[in-house]
Amino acid sequence: MITRMSYTIGMKLTKYQHACMVIEHDNSSLVIDPGVFSRDFVPPDNVSAIVVTHEHPDHFDVDRVRNMLAQNPSATLYAGSLITKQFASSSVRAVQTGDNISAGAFNLDFYSGIHATIHSEIPAIPNLGVFVNRTLYYPGDSFAIPTDADVEWLALPVSAPWLQISQSIDFARRVDAKHVFPTHDAILSDDGKAIVDRIGANLIGSPYRRIAGAIEL
Repeated sequence: MITRMSYTIGMKLTKYQHACMVIEHDNSSLVIDPGVFSRDFVPPDNVSAIVVTHEHPDHFDVDRVRNMLAQNPSATLYAGSLITKQFASSSVRAVQTGDNISAGAFNLDFYSGIHATIHSEIPAIPNLGVFVNRTLYYPGDSFAIPTDADVEWLALPVSAPWLQISQSIDFARRVDAKHVFPTHDAILSDDGKAIVDRIGANLIGSPYRRIAGAIEL
């Protein structure tokens, strides 16, 4: 495995409900998957980039994205073409698996290409995992693994119609990140989150912990 440079110094992560998170670095902000389940999400100042992994509404609230682009004229939305074609604005860029993008203070590598199977009768849609500054990896709704870099921080999906917790655990073990935190869990009750966290702590070990609010990476 090739280990590439990390840009961790000075980065701050704010984790919101479900799949939404914001990364701040050098006075600019990257917003990832602002969906309808992230009811506590407050758009940050100085948005330079927005990444949407796929078109499902729990990851993509079109009105929120439009508002952020309007309020941040220099920001760019990076997403698959099914999403970017919904915007007439020039501040969008279609990306695909294998792309490497520089967006202000952020270096973005895109992986995967396809959403995990929900059911054989439900057609699969495009999905992009994103690796931010060679530091934090979020697979979207997939179990795609970067094969060309080590992962320091893994945002681990833990609850969805398309996964079992055993898949999440095995995925986290394969990625072997230094730090793992749960995401994609809006459909769980507080008791359900406690169960997931207990299993994660027992089977992934010390790298696993739940994040509430903002932390320094």
